[in-house]
Amino acid sequence: MIEGHLNHLIDRYPKLIVCREDICLAYKLLETAYTSDRKLLVSGNGGSASDSEHIVGELMKEFRLKRKIYADQAEAMKAIDPEMGATLAENLQGALPAICLTGHSSLTTAFMNDANADLVFAQQVNGYGKPGDVYLGISTSGNSKNVVYAAITAKAKGLKVIGLTGACESKLSKLADVCIRVPETETYKIQELHLPVYHCLCLMLEDNFFG
Repeated sequence: MIEGHLNHLIDRYPKLIVCREDICLAYKLLETAYTSDRKLLVSGNGGSASDSEHIVGELMKEFRLKRKIYADQAEAMKAIDPEMGATLAENLQGALPAICLTGHSSLTTAFMNDANADLVFAQQVNGYGKPGDVYLGISTSGNSKNVVYAAITAKAKGLKVIGLTGACESKLSKLADVCIRVPETETYKIQELHLPVYHCLCLMLEDNFFG
């Protein structure tokens, strides 16, 4: 399954062959976390903030496959309220827990006002993160201060760290347990390759847990 998705990715984006091993390693970190009932925290800036939300959207609901909830959960809902429980059982979808750290405006603006704005993602990693979770930091340069501070906090708390960057070596690539460095150096070209990479990761995870 992993090989099939990676082959399909590289058929469509041949230059990503240099990232093949790191994509596989990143997948394995995520698979281990989800097998252990852990979660993903993800953040980035600008276009990478949008990518962070995109990733969470693919993991927290159906992507390509149907994700019916488990029968025992459905029956428990129906036992509480037959009519509404039936609606929940029919419509809820299986989810891989993931939190985007870019969207909590009241928390982030308060922290930026009261403390150090560069630590806004680190504060959330400090609050949400548990050993065995994964932090995914997306930064085209790999040197975005708020992403790097979050990565340091994550490692200190026992999270695994995945970096998604451009080709250049960076602070994030040195910190991360795995760093997927796509082979571009211009911001928009890096972002164009980030999307197929994280789509591939999400497809592999969905196939493993819901296929």
